[in-house]
Amino acid sequence: MTPTRPTATDPAHTSATGAGESRRSRIAGHPFQTTRRRLLAGAAATVASTGFGLPARAASDSDLNRAIWSLLAPRSAGTIPTKQAFAMLSDANDMRTVPGLIIAARFGGRQAETQDLLTQITGETGNDGWFDWMLWQEANPEVEPLPGYIDMKRRVYLSIDRNFEAFLRPEHLTREAARIRIEEITWGGVRKDGIPSLDNPNLIAASDADYLRDDDKVFGVSINGDTRAYPLRIMGWHEMFNEVIGGVPVALAYCTLCGAGILFETQLEGRAQPLVFGSSGFLYRSNKLMFDRASDTLWNQFTGEPVIGPLAQSGITLKQRPVAVASWADWRAVNPDTRVLSLNTGHRRDYGSGVVYRDYFASRELMFPALVDQSILAQKDYIFGIRQFGAAKAWPLAAFARGRVINDRIGDMPIVLVGDADGRTVRAYERGRHEFADRMPVRNGVSPGLSQRGSDAVWMIEEEGLRGPGGETMPRVAGHVAYWFAWNNYLGFEAELYSG
Repeated sequence: MTPTRPTATDPAHTSATGAGESRRSRIAGHPFQTTRRRLLAGAAATVASTGFGLPARAASDSDLNRAIWSLLAPRSAGTIPTKQAFAMLSDANDMRTVPGLIIAARFGGRQAETQDLLTQITGETGNDGWFDWMLWQEANPEVEPLPGYIDMKRRVYLSIDRNFEAFLRPEHLTREAARIRIEEITWGGVRKDGIPSLDNPNLIAASDADYLRDDDKVFGVSINGDTRAYPLRIMGWHEMFNEVIGGVPVALAYCTLCGAGILFETQLEGRAQPLVFGSSGFLYRSNKLMFDRASDTLWNQFTGEPVIGPLAQSGITLKQRPVAVASWADWRAVNPDTRVLSLNTGHRRDYGSGVVYRDYFASRELMFPALVDQSILAQKDYIFGIRQFGAAKAWPLAAFARGRVINDRIGDMPIVLVGDADGRTVRAYERGRHEFADRMPVRNGVSPGLSQRGSDAVWMIEEEGLRGPGGETMPRVAGHVAYWFAWNNYLGFEAELYSG
């Protein structure tokens, strides 16, 4: 696989990265294979050693912006000759030009010269292409762009899709208004709604789903007795559904790039209608930015928080609901009355098993840049993460080998996690004062539930909770599976990692 130039089996992000990008950032020995903490600790020293260029510059900010634009669009009105633009930017030696030059490293036509100029200005000699420079930019948050950078970035993206205007209104892109760094927002290779959401899609009975193989993975959801399955081989082409399940409006946001399908409630207090989400076409640290159709606010798919747009400062965090990844055979065995997505989605796609994102899922590489600490886990190792009870904690999926049961806690809440690493399945429940055996008993090939330590009690594992022998229940705890890089990038310094 060549992650920078996805194949036809990687549909959502075709032509996503363009020329001049490097894979060196993810091979052994490259400086960006060090830990995220070390990178950020060294960022201030990197900037200080270059003095931000400290130029005795003759060129004005307007001149420098025009020079960068001349590298991006040399034939447009008001530009200057490319050779003159490079000379002006080199003479200025201004660190504030770096964010604009990183855009030029992706979309401009003079890759080698742009690379040399970035190296000169920053003093960083280990980078080779847009991908690496985006990692450098993430590790150097002190570097601020020239005034006019936002307008330049808008012009680039609006030249791709005029519909991006809905997300890129200047008043929402200031440092004061935005909740993420504008320089780190990048184009994912598709236009607005280029990855179409499934809104109230057709469902069929499990007995009619003869298109599914037993080992096909599904997202399994059960709310108030309404049980449904959404195959990943379909959801990979759509990355979003908006539904009402068990009377609760929800959206499943599936970021294929970070391996995470997260189920959110979409009915917010004080709003007459639930939010309806779609895919914007933009990414932040290799994670999709979804948008709500009511306000065109961009939301971080991983956190469920609005980050750019009218709702960015609202303080909203979408409530998560439990969702399980499981093989179709396993999900159907424990939920025989489940309904499942029909192939009749209204879209023409190759929904074959193992087709969508085949190369990306098989590769250890990322398609888009994001810093990650790989000293403990590899960037695309799976984890199960929970963010509740005032804390965040992740469990490596490998900890659930051979169906292991883990008694643990998150914050002050005792929980039990039941998993199957091979199936990529983990369910978490509150456990009160109870503790359970490390393995589920199996009788006649079937596990009846969890054995409570110190008694003969067996608790039944159900989608919405554990049910004890006396009818008492312990509620399910919402969590989700993801690649390590996504969890670590967003929560690495704040979250606990299970090491037992």
